[in-house]
Amino acid sequence: MDVNGTVAEGFEPVREAFVRNFEVLGERGAAVAVYRDGHRVVDLWAGTKDVDGTADVDGTADSAPWERGTAQIVRSATKGVAAAALLLLHQRGLLDLDAPVGEYWPEFKAVGKERVLVRHVLSHRAGLPVLDRPLTPEEALDPLRGAEAVARQALVWEPGTDHGYHALTYGWLLGELVRRVTGRGVGDWIAEEIAGPVGADLWVGLPAAEAGRVGRSGRVEAPGNAGGLRSRPKRSVTEAYDDPASLTRRAFAAITPFPDQNDPAYRAASLPATNGIATAEGLARFYASLVGEVGGGPRLFTPGTLAAARAEESAGPDRVLVINTRFGLGYMLHGSASPFLDAGSFGHPGRGGSLGFADPESGIAFGYVTNGFSKTVTADPRAQALVRGVRAAL
Repeated sequence: MDVNGTVAEGFEPVREAFVRNFEVLGERGAAVAVYRDGHRVVDLWAGTKDVDGTADVDGTADSAPWERGTAQIVRSATKGVAAAALLLLHQRGLLDLDAPVGEYWPEFKAVGKERVLVRHVLSHRAGLPVLDRPLTPEEALDPLRGAEAVARQALVWEPGTDHGYHALTYGWLLGELVRRVTGRGVGDWIAEEIAGPVGADLWVGLPAAEAGRVGRSGRVEAPGNAGGLRSRPKRSVTEAYDDPASLTRRAFAAITPFPDQNDPAYRAASLPATNGIATAEGLARFYASLVGEVGGGPRLFTPGTLAAARAEESAGPDRVLVINTRFGLGYMLHGSASPFLDAGSFGHPGRGGSLGFADPESGIAFGYVTNGFSKTVTADPRAQALVRGVRAAL
């Protein structure tokens, strides 16, 4: 495999893991970037831009090769970017995390939701992981329709008493709060207040001018000789995904059928739970900017906001994912469900592969994107191999 890019001295284990992902774990096209103390120490990419592209043994490709600026949809890794919008609004004194959502969005108070707090939305404790009537793909592309559906929805559990991953409804909840507080759509707010100031190539709502940079994504299977690293979910997890009546199945079916993620209309929409698009460098730069300055750009989070983001709000059995999960405010925390670098790490994976996180104690910020989605939900073997490479480098 012809790998492009650079690694700083000492970070060679990351390159070795990246190469092995292609040789053993079925990678088609991917990139990984790592910052340490605001300086980029890993910037690697390889393979083809499109998941269905093929490369010959001499390195020539039957489809466009992955380039340094190639971007991919990152699925739920979008949630970590979107969470920063609410936390920055709080940091600026425009949003109270302990206020009821209905204080900013009066229509939301219907059917007993007066006690849902902004904090509950960020920590997956709102009790609204499902829609009794799923949205069609066409309805889902309209952010107002999603918000209206969530406002009509009754609670599944009493807010704050339990937690369960709000796989899709998280985006409508968060997006409408941003709109009510700022008057701007969440994608525009992220572009103007986060991505632009820190110079990160990431979007929630892909501009037409950037569409040519994004590769086609699709499902991949790791070869049978993957060295035992393939994810093997427990029977209870498999049964939950197979049961149409389970919270698991219903949460992920809040849009039915799920849109084609290669559809230009889907990519251009603003769905802050699922359809963010980023380069690996952009995702890593975003997380580096949460914890420090990068290239003269602003540090986004104050120490107080950073502490709040990674303080444990939810832990234990997740009513939707049917595994033990840990959440701070909008971010997954290091744990068995989604291992990051160390105990203080916070970030968010994307279903099937992508991953972004920061570890303030070591100064590490990490971004990985791929065009090949596996069956994993929170801990993809390829991403985990790269994280182990970073850990070895430290």
